Amino acid sequence: MNSKPGTQVTIEKLHNGRWAFVIKRGTVVYPASGQFTSQLQAHAAGQMALKALANKR
Repeated sequence: MNSKPGTQVTIEKLHNGRWAFVIKRGTVVYPASGQFTSQLQAHAAGQMALKALANKR
């Protein structure tokens, strides 16, 4: 049985019209990171952050 919490990245549009990513790991939510001009840039940065976290384990 796998008891590790699931980790996911979501993309959110900020009030200033820019994009950021939010990392959720189990019940822990890390604050929005970045001020990207496009949703695609925020998604790519979020995936890179997720990969970096996975490599740290």
